[in-house]
Amino acid sequence: MTQTREAVFDEATIEQRLKEELPAWRLEDGWIRRTYKTASWKSTLMVINTVGHLAEAAWHHPDLTASYAWVEVRLMNHAAKGITEKDFSLAKKIEEVVGWQPGTEGGGLEGTPTDPRFAYIKYEK
Repeated sequence: MTQTREAVFDEATIEQRLKEELPAWRLEDGWIRRTYKTASWKSTLMVINTVGHLAEAAWHHPDLTASYAWVEVRLMNHAAKGITEKDFSLAKKIEEVVGWQPGTEGGGLEGTPTDPRFAYIKYEK
């Protein structure tokens, strides 16, 4: 764990980094945010648990809001009282894991069937 307060980025730096590194995320009210659209409550819970696992492992804890078919993830370093490198690192890991589309890679992991009963994340094209 970090003992010293991490450097907080200014708004212009945050906006530029989001544009370049995390285009699906946005800066709003002092948080970087991303809403994931899901297929159902089951999928929503899977996203929440995935984000929870990644956040706990990283010792950084997002705020989450959820409904039947979406999850909003909000990141801000509470200790630093702003957006830090820790927020960007966790956002990238969440994006990598939640947004992973196994059916597009080839190999043995084909992804979920097209049958709506097995739908998961509504992937952006």
